[in-house]
Amino acid sequence: MSTAFTHRNLPRLLLQAREAVMAHTRPSLREHELSDQQWRVLRVLGEHGAVETGRVAREAFILGPSLTGVLARMERDGLITRSRDPNDQRCTVIEATPHGRKLVKRLSVSIEAHYKWMEESLGKEKLTHLYALLDELIALEQP
Repeated sequence: MSTAFTHRNLPRLLLQAREAVMAHTRPSLREHELSDQQWRVLRVLGEHGAVETGRVAREAFILGPSLTGVLARMERDGLITRSRDPNDQRCTVIEATPHGRKLVKRLSVSIEAHYKWMEESLGKEKLTHLYALLDELIALEQP
């Protein structure tokens, strides 16, 4: 039995696009013994500095139970520190260590070079349009 779908499989296409982009990034991450999830955490911290764990989970798209393990390994490896939020002792704040910040800086060079290559290959207008369409799609699907 086959079902006649009218539209292409958008979730699969988005995953394929993610994997295509990450294929350029993963070798650099592996050189530094980082997982994709660890990089997403470091990227959030690199963009925002010290961040509450809930925000890290949301922005890095890592579920709470998985984030706990990721953060434990990152703390063990000297990439992050965890501390209580001085304004709310119930919350934990994550911050990159000097070693973690150095990795973010080092990796951002090759990642930004890849984005520049994409911009040159697709054209600045198309890449800007792609970002805008993705932002619009995300907003559309928010409850």
